[in-house]
Amino acid sequence: MKPLTNMFLRACTDAAVACHPWIGKGEKVSADAAAVEAMRSVFNNYQFTGRIVIGEGERDEAPMLFIGEQVGQAQEDGERIDIAVDPLEGTSLCARAAPGAICVAAFAPAGQLLHAPDVYMEKLAVGPKCSLEVSDLDDDIISVAHRVADQLNKPLQELKACLLNRPRHEDMITRLQGAGVQLSLIDDGDVIGALRCALDPEHDAAVDLYVGTGGAPEGVLAATGLSALGGKMLGRLVFSNQQQRDRAQEMGLSNVNQVFTETQMAGSNGVLVATGVTDGDILDAVTKIDNVYHTHSMIISKQGIDFQRGHTF
Repeated sequence: MKPLTNMFLRACTDAAVACHPWIGKGEKVSADAAAVEAMRSVFNNYQFTGRIVIGEGERDEAPMLFIGEQVGQAQEDGERIDIAVDPLEGTSLCARAAPGAICVAAFAPAGQLLHAPDVYMEKLAVGPKCSLEVSDLDDDIISVAHRVADQLNKPLQELKACLLNRPRHEDMITRLQGAGVQLSLIDDGDVIGALRCALDPEHDAAVDLYVGTGGAPEGVLAATGLSALGGKMLGRLVFSNQQQRDRAQEMGLSNVNQVFTETQMAGSNGVLVATGVTDGDILDAVTKIDNVYHTHSMIISKQGIDFQRGHTF
């Protein structure tokens, strides 16, 4: 998998470099389009057979790397892989030069990544020292928090949880705060938000629990990293209309209400690669010094987290 990992690293670093001129310019669409084209260009210059199984948008929503798009210089006898992408996660963060924007992609052997439309997903994630039951996604959040705290052998008041700061989460935020749970509220970037559960507990950004509703592509990306690192995650797709449900069934989901585990979303052999665009909790921003772009990336696989610093002229 090393050649593929190197290719994905190149795709993410090129995408981050392409975003650099747009940081703080208020042009999130332009930044996203630049990241998409840079990532697509790398994919299509390598000999492999890849399919985007989950990402932002479908064919009629170009210039996204659309769901179902075939990438790579296909080889009949070559390795076939599934790909999940978010060429620029945190488009508004990039546009505002706010912390946390990244370029991220994941791959796994064909058939292992969840193939689903670009909809929302309910999510619940914990680190390697904890376990989850499928029923936890529907259970009372305070009860879940108590069980996670018990598994970690810590009082509830020392539990750290991460959520997107959204109106839809107001009740959950209020109840968790009322129970004494320490909250890390983020504006965007729930791939990193969920992955923070699998960090070393001594890391400043580490959390014990991630919960809330966000994008399905980000959910599959996070599940890839968590599965590799031994974390646990539950996810269920959220549909806003019957058309989205029908589309999911067309993609092969017989039970559109299924609660997926991290391995059902991402298998057990996936690799996730991410490169920082703006400074964040884990990755540094892409910078330009004397016409040289400097990047900070991470590769998550069964071998752990490998941080990489690179430069591009």
